[in-house]
Amino acid sequence: MRLRFIFSQVFKGLRANFALSASVTLVTFVSLMFVGAAVLLQDQIESAKNDWYDRVEVSAFLCAPDQNTPQCAGGEVTQEQIDSLKTYLNSPDMAKYVDKVYFESKEEAYKNFREYLAGSAWVDTVAPEQMQASFRVKLVDPQEYDVVRESIEGRPGVDTVIDQREQLKPLFNMLNRFTLIAGALAGIMIITAFLLIPATIRLSAMFRRNETEIMRFVGASNAFIQAPFILEGILAALIGSIAAIAALWVAVAYFVHDWFAGSWLRIITGNDVLMLAPWLLLGALVVAGLASFLALRRYTRV
Repeated sequence: MRLRFIFSQVFKGLRANFALSASVTLVTFVSLMFVGAAVLLQDQIESAKNDWYDRVEVSAFLCAPDQNTPQCAGGEVTQEQIDSLKTYLNSPDMAKYVDKVYFESKEEAYKNFREYLAGSAWVDTVAPEQMQASFRVKLVDPQEYDVVRESIEGRPGVDTVIDQREQLKPLFNMLNRFTLIAGALAGIMIITAFLLIPATIRLSAMFRRNETEIMRFVGASNAFIQAPFILEGILAALIGSIAAIAALWVAVAYFVHDWFAGSWLRIITGNDVLMLAPWLLLGALVVAGLASFLALRRYTRV
């Protein structure tokens, strides 16, 4: 009987303050969408980073003709120097660091250059002899890239050594900034929800002040009086959180997978959203319950 009365009061309050209750639901929905998006984006960034770094290579570019760098003061790399570097990279001493070694000649580099920039005006400005031959070294453990790079730098015929990790860092830094922006927006929306929920509850409490006075007069406890108002805020937030979880699942399961179809990267799935869902629900319930409780400390007293 008591539960029936409490829930009848909850739905009565939601109907009486439909606009504000809908606002709480909407703010909760948007807040958790940003929170969920930020968490899932960071998860995807870490996954992509691991996938990329597992494929990372160290590229050693060799001296080209007329190259005015201190490393190439001796002129163009010789075949003897190429053979020496290749032998070193394939030696037993480097076997624990080096998985595979690929050599790209000037001619192959020029062919790849023309294919990559086909149709560009830059293609005809570069001659084959200006291209640099290079070694691409696939690592056994990508974490050991410093060891391989340092062992190659300064060897005869080597101009520059490029670690692909350094080239990927700006991309991952930019994606991390997107995560921070989404997190900041989520924080702002959560604060908005925390301020909006008490306003909704206070209006509902004021609307039913005569009823709460009567319940207080006949000896009803604080918990009994406050329960419908707290549940009112929690229910509005719960609807918003369920809608946010559903929207995130649809976005990931359909749109994200369509965009990255055929990619070798591990893409977040609907299961990742479902694993995150309990935390989003818990967060919504805690924020709504706490905001409602604090609002009622004054407005349900007679």
